[in-house]
Amino acid sequence: MTSTISERPALKHFAITDAVIASFYDVYNELGHGFLESVYREAMMIALGSRNVAVEREKTVTVVYRSQTIGVFRTDLVVEDCVIVELKCARTINANHEAQLLNYLKATKYEVGLLLNFGAKPQFRRLILENARNRYRAPRSVTGMVESPLA
Repeated sequence: MTSTISERPALKHFAITDAVIASFYDVYNELGHGFLESVYREAMMIALGSRNVAVEREKTVTVVYRSQTIGVFRTDLVVEDCVIVELKCARTINANHEAQLLNYLKATKYEVGLLLNFGAKPQFRRLILENARNRYRAPRSVTGMVESPLA
């Protein structure tokens, strides 16, 4: 039995992640690979702005342990105050890149993250960490999963 598009489960924040991924390919197709992440970050700001998508760059996020701040990091982008976007300029996406994004999701209220790689070949990963499963906010185990991109 084959499933139709309407039978597929809806992806959380699909419209936003779809706009980010489309912007990623717009930037990649125009600039190619080889620039610094900061160049791609600024290009993504412009591309997302042209789609009327709200985006913040280098949003400060604190990591708290037992009510004490133990670390501070800056996200590359936060889109529509619900999706963290981490940019890379690497040969390929690896497990360390995914772990970094997953840790950002653990430390924040955000549940969806996109990892965009402006390498020799454009790549992206969509990660989700539901708040109900985040052990930093609920007494359950952490489950992160990579959702398959839609064709």
